Parts: sequence; structure tokens; C-alpha cells
Amino acid sequence: TRFIGLATVCALAQQGHEIAVFHRGQTQPDLPAGVQQILGERAQIQAFKSTFLDFAPDVVLDMIAFVEEDGRTLMQLCHGLARRVVLISSQDVYRAYGRVNRTEVGPPDTLPITEDSPLREKLYPYRGLDLPIPESEKQRMHDYDKIPIEQIVMNDPAIQGTVLRLPAVYGPNDGQHRLFEFLKRMDDQRPTILLDEHMAQWRWTRGYVENVATAIALAITNERAAGRIYNVGEASTLSMIEWVYAIAQAADWHGDIMTLPANRVPSHLVPDIDINQELLIDTTRIRKELGYHEPVKLDETFKRSVLWERANPPEKVDAKQFDYVAEDAVLA
Repeated sequence: TRFIGLATVCALAQQGHEIAVFHRGQTQPDLPAGVQQILGERAQIQAFKSTFLDFAPDVVLDMIAFVEEDGRTLMQLCHGLARRVVLISSQDVYRAYGRVNRTEVGPPDTLPITEDSPLREKLYPYRGLDLPIPESEKQRMHDYDKIPIEQIVMNDPAIQGTVLRLPAVYGPNDGQHRLFEFLKRMDDQRPTILLDEHMAQWRWTRGYVENVATAIALAITNERAAGRIYNVGEASTLSMIEWVYAIAQAADWHGDIMTLPANRVPSHLVPDIDINQELLIDTTRIRKELGYHEPVKLDETFKRSVLWERANPPEKVDAKQFDYVAEDAVLA
């Protein structure tokens, strides 16, 4: 009801499908006319089975299976309810993601990353990390992992499964505000944006929210997707400096982007990742098998994203990430 799910519901509604959305009712989504809303908590989802049976879905889409138990309750619920389940997963299942975050040891994995690339060898990727999140969310992040959920969905003997591994998704309603760190500097009329010279060339596959929703809708409505796992993301992955240039063009910012050695970049701009491993994702399978292509072109994705970000800045801003005094010292 907020971001990727909302865009997916809109995409399906435009195609004329009958849709029911199960959610907590904590947001007031602008859902298309005719979409049925069923309000409840996931922890009590089994109590709603008769309501779901009345709706009689062909396919169940789970946008937010988060921990292993979510996968088990999902498949238990769907026995006798639906013939196929589509699971939204993440590209954080890959071992390369663990390499980036230094939770997996070893040399960089081979690129590009396909659906058959090695998965993480260490489960529960956020255990032991001091994450800047509310205390109430820390236990869920402690137990978070998409790998066991994928296995549960894809190995059910009675229900066909489909898994979509999503990239870094940006666009309107993005709660992570993926453009903000650069757009704020541009809107603050900073003359120069500084980048670590190695980070500037680092690549991370992304996806615009409406395009990602189109891919999800395809996987739901195309029976060829049964039993398949798909990477989703843009066909051409921008490097970080190309990402910043694209934001600048959409924001009508005409400053400079300067790359510097790591020992000259202010500490708050030093990347806390292993940039020897890129997250360059191959999306050939979904394009060939399901005919996926992006309906919204790249320049338009940035225009729409900048407009939304300017109208909806984050409520809290970490001032330490915008230490302009330190950045000016480097420029001087």
C-alpha cells in the first residue's frame, strides 16, 4: 500500500484484473477503484482464510515475507486457496551482496550476477550489525533472510512458486529516499559534489518502481513464470558517477562532480562497503522468457523521482552526512 506494492496493484488494475489487498490499515493508500481491502495483521493471517477463499484468488503475491516463519505460514495458508504463489525476494540473497557488506570472505564473485550465481553462505545477513533502525525493528532484522523463504516457496509439493529478486528500487514513495543524498546537495546549491574515485565507478543495479511493478505483474499473469526465479532490474547498470549525473540533469543542477582518492575524501563520504565487488545483475531471463521491458524510459524515471523527492523529503535528516564544512575544506 506504500511503494512497490501500490505500484503493482495499479499495474494489475490497469490490466483489468480483480484484486484483493491484505494489509494492516496503517496507511490510507490511493488504491484503484474496485480493489478489495482486507484489514488484518500478518501474525493472524490464518484467521482470514475463509475471507480469502470467498475471493478465490488464482495467484497470491507476497510483497513482504521477511523471516522464515513468514514463508511457512504463507504456504500453509495457500494450500487449497491458490494454484501459484509469487514471492518478492531481494538480490541480497547473492554471495556477492555478502562480499559487498564484508560478511562473506573471498574474492569478488564473477559478473554479471545471474539467477544461478552463488547465494550467500552466511544466513541472516544483518545479525550482529548495529543498524540505525528503531528498537522495535531490530529483532525482525536479526531474523531476516530471504534465502530460506525462497526455498520454502519453491519446494512446496502442492503449489507452484515464482520468485522475483528485486534490485535497489527508487521512485515516487521510496521510503529509503535513494536520490536524497545527492539531490539535497544540488538543491542546497553546492557547487561541487565529491565522490571517492573508486566508488564513482562502482555499479549497483537499480530499478524504477513502475518498471519493477510491470515485471511483477508479468510474473503474476504469465504462466511461464511458474517454477522460475527471475532477477529484476534495469538492462544497463549506471555507475555511481553516472547515477549522480542523471540526478543532476533531472534536477537542472549544473555544478561539478569531483572524484578524489580515498585519503582525501571527507570521512562521512568514505564508502563503508567493499567496492571491489560490484552488484551488476543480469536480467536476461525475465526479458527473454516473459518479454519484459521497461515502459518508463530512464530520463523520465529520474524526472519523476526528483519531483517526488522534492515534494516529500525525509522527516529526519542526518546532519553528519551533510558536513559541508568538511567538504569545503577539501575543496579549498
